[in-house]
Amino acid sequence: MPVEETRLTSSYTRGPSRPLLDLTIGDLLHRAAERFGDRLAVASCHQSRRFTWTELSQQADRVARGLWSLGIRRGDRVGLWSTNCIEWLMMHMGCARAGAALVNVNPAYRSHELQYTLQRSRMKALFLWRRDKRADYEEILGRARHGLTLELENTVYFDTPDWLALLDAPGQLPANVAADDVANIQYTSGTTGLPKGVLLTHHNIVNNGQFLAQGFHYTEQDKIVVPVPLFHCYGCVIGTMTALNTGAALILPNWTFEPRATLKAVHDERATSVYGVPAMYVAEMALPDFASFDLTSLRTGMMSGAPCPVELMKRVLNEMHCGELVIAYGQTETSPVVTMSDAADTMDIRVTTVGRAMPQTEIQIASLTTGQLLPVGEQGEVCVRGYALMKGYDGDPDGTAQVIREDGWLHTGDLGIMHEDGCIHLTGRSRDVIIRGGENIYPREVEEFLYTHPKVDEVQVVGIPNARLGEIVMAWVRLRPGVTATEEEIREFCLGQIAYYKVPEYVRFVDDFPATLSGKIQKYKIREFEIEARGLQSVADAATA
Repeated sequence: MPVEETRLTSSYTRGPSRPLLDLTIGDLLHRAAERFGDRLAVASCHQSRRFTWTELSQQADRVARGLWSLGIRRGDRVGLWSTNCIEWLMMHMGCARAGAALVNVNPAYRSHELQYTLQRSRMKALFLWRRDKRADYEEILGRARHGLTLELENTVYFDTPDWLALLDAPGQLPANVAADDVANIQYTSGTTGLPKGVLLTHHNIVNNGQFLAQGFHYTEQDKIVVPVPLFHCYGCVIGTMTALNTGAALILPNWTFEPRATLKAVHDERATSVYGVPAMYVAEMALPDFASFDLTSLRTGMMSGAPCPVELMKRVLNEMHCGELVIAYGQTETSPVVTMSDAADTMDIRVTTVGRAMPQTEIQIASLTTGQLLPVGEQGEVCVRGYALMKGYDGDPDGTAQVIREDGWLHTGDLGIMHEDGCIHLTGRSRDVIIRGGENIYPREVEEFLYTHPKVDEVQVVGIPNARLGEIVMAWVRLRPGVTATEEEIREFCLGQIAYYKVPEYVRFVDDFPATLSGKIQKYKIREFEIEARGLQSVADAATA
């Protein structure tokens, strides 16, 4: 007799109980090399370089010995300031073998941001390229070093003989690296203030990779195209750690995201999985020659890193042949994924929710005002507890305590609703709520509706200041290729379909959106642009006071 599915009444759920690995990243790489030695581990298409698992393990040892020769010991910090390349993987694995904490530095950083990261992280070495078509990193580093109170001891450029010398340097491999050691430090702005260094352990990311791989149903037969940046959790956990756990191959299409290079990598490598944030999938499907790429090898993939519009998800499932595409949700502070739809889930679950709690992970929806657990179906703050929680913010116990409370729950700042089956529907960020004349408006809801307009390719909704109502709704719209529309046409489409106060007061048609290097749309920049363009600074200042 089939077991009757449990229906929740309160907004609390716990993922399945599955064994947690007590392994370091270095241990996991050894295991992959032993099990899948001659199979492809990584292919860097833009560099025309490929490593098997045995070769990647050997390269990791070379990096680890080289770090030893620089005086790097267990617990020291090593910075990596680079776009996607095979050297990134070598450093990622080599630092793990050396027991060093890898500090991911965003390639978009310039001197002020770099100086802050160098100072806060206390890194003893920095690895980088001298320059590329985007920036002169050597020059930026020179400016950043002025005024540092802590001197950066070692700088190694990948495009100089220093890198090759380091790979051939004699050194030792530490035998005492522990799973609870910090493996990775990533800087995130969190909800307010200056960027915070998130401390992630081997235990955090090895196990997050294990459970993610199970959700994708990965085996050593899979090939994963990773156009998302490796400096972000999306690349260096959802990417590398799922591969390490299963022997699947990583395919790097380009230094940074480029839609044609991504599709070409799928086509050429006969990839079975592809990653991206929503804007990346939009760009890929907008290519004039999209249909010329053979994507039929794709089985699965992930759309994450930003709210995933339902209509876009459906297009990717159908037009890119990703029948088992999944949605995931999490934060850097949670290593990163805490909920995920499974590849075997129904279409409805995958296009309307971010799935359910990952194994060994607790999720609850709590009241923003009282902190109390809410009944199923009521909106509140998504809170998380379990193995995936960061060790803390680097050197910031007060900041850590604001996010992770004494009862062990991490408060994400995200709003959501839990369904009776435990699946989570995200409704927005608590700080992104538009309050128009006392009415709460959640941008995601308006965006989802506008995506049903046949001419809309992508849309972002923000609130802009208004002297009478406090805030009003503003929509930035990118139209599908070859079509035109008017502001009034978009507004008329909304009338009678959504509440009057949710209808965008203004619509601006754009070709692109301000975004981070990882592809996340920067809504605050949209708002700042509109405030300046519409002369609303005095209204904004009054509303803030």
